[in-house]
Amino acid sequence: MSRNYGLGSRDMVSAASIALNLETQKKGVGYSSVGSHLDRFKLFARFVKKLGIGRMERITFDLLVRYGKMQADKVDAEEMQASYAQNLVSSVNSVMTLATNGDWKSVSPTKDCGIPKRSRIRNNPTVSYELVSEAIQNLWIKGLNRQAVVAELALHLGLRSKEASLLNAVSAYNQAFRTGSVSITDGTKGGRLRELKTLSDIQLRILQTASEIQGDARAVMPADKNWKQWREGGLREGREFLKNESIGGYHELRACYAACRYESLTGSSAPCNGGLILDKDLDKEARLQISQELGHNRIDISSAYIGGRK
Repeated sequence: MSRNYGLGSRDMVSAASIALNLETQKKGVGYSSVGSHLDRFKLFARFVKKLGIGRMERITFDLLVRYGKMQADKVDAEEMQASYAQNLVSSVNSVMTLATNGDWKSVSPTKDCGIPKRSRIRNNPTVSYELVSEAIQNLWIKGLNRQAVVAELALHLGLRSKEASLLNAVSAYNQAFRTGSVSITDGTKGGRLRELKTLSDIQLRILQTASEIQGDARAVMPADKNWKQWREGGLREGREFLKNESIGGYHELRACYAACRYESLTGSSAPCNGGLILDKDLDKEARLQISQELGHNRIDISSAYIGGRK
């Protein structure tokens, strides 16, 4: 049998296209799905090509899990939507199932790769502040200091893991000490600048600790790593540690921050934590404030952190 399971092409992407089109003729896959699956498979093919893999026979379950975990890293850093990350893995499953005539063990995007299930409106409660604090303390104890700082910044200032990693904490602490506010510029979504004002004592302490851990580096993450290396290396190690402590990841710490802020602004627990919306105007004001603090421009995005308005 020729390479790529005899699909008639030595090019992996072309072979995937042949497999998908053959299935379309059997009406197993719709024409619109073929293009979507192929576009996503191209990204995977680009990934494996960098590893020196150019034929489908060398694609394994573990290799796809590795690819899926890279997408999970991006989701936790809020660089990618969970639904798209899941689709990236699912499309490879679909192509490989067709190429092997069903002899392919499918990879679960959620269970095997750790890509979270995410909806536009949060229904499950946030992790308790006490549990989160204990998990972060265990990061410190384990010696994962930079990962612990990223977690502290996510929990207490609502920063994305990328924002926290790229933060020049030395400059941020000096600014906060002088003005009581800090500008978030690096790693923000869409390059949008935002300013966190009227910082509390605990937020100032976290920034001071972050500046000490940063040392002579230019940012919180190690000086000898770029963002991609850190995200897929040390930061992933911290995320896996948090998962083992029953914390979903750094993004979950932002949800905990949002829930705590909602309670402080309204006097009521966040809707996802069982709180009732007694004053719709106050609820709207709190959501707008939280959305801005988290680096979003839309008030409705707060529902993904604290629950819906009904």
